[in-house]
Amino acid sequence: MKRTLILHELRAHAPFTALGTLVGIALLLGLLWAQVSETASHRLFGVLHPLHVLLSAQATIATFRRAHGQGVWRILWVGYLGSVGIATLSDCLIPYVGEWLLGLPNPGFHIGFIEEWWLVNPLAFVGIALGYWSARTRLPHGLHVLVSTGASLFHIAMAMGGMPSVAVLGGIAVFLFLSVWLPCCTSDIVFPLLFAPNKDAVVGCCGHQH
Repeated sequence: MKRTLILHELRAHAPFTALGTLVGIALLLGLLWAQVSETASHRLFGVLHPLHVLLSAQATIATFRRAHGQGVWRILWVGYLGSVGIATLSDCLIPYVGEWLLGLPNPGFHIGFIEEWWLVNPLAFVGIALGYWSARTRLPHGLHVLVSTGASLFHIAMAMGGMPSVAVLGGIAVFLFLSVWLPCCTSDIVFPLLFAPNKDAVVGCCGHQH
């Protein structure tokens, strides 16, 4: 059942993520055309990454609670690792690997929960509280994908030194897709399922009952 659910959610996420990737590439080209500074991209990343952590914490704990996950300490560490840990992978680490492999001029290693510890970490706990309080509330999946895509995009934008070639742009699209697709599924479904007792009670991220 668990494998079927995970594969189902990966397939269900793919169209949303592909659309978000196309929007992200269009936005990146617009940023490069407008010559938006690295400082501006860094500020936008500093807004979207904490927001992604908040949404991810809410989704992780909502799924965990729907699967009858209990225990204050378990809720806290599942919510924290499922949001901060996975959002760091999505918004920071995968984009950085892409920047490095594609040879972008200014690859940067930005870790939000350290650089903005005073904002990212408290928002993770706010998201945990929201997920605990409103486990049946469904956030629009498109919002989660859009915020995650934006955070990854602006991380990559900080590394850009000008208009990329078509091949590099294609590589950026691949890493942008991967940075959203796998981590979002992991945060919303896979991670909370690992520690919840009743997998059959979970409603998938895209609103399907399993």
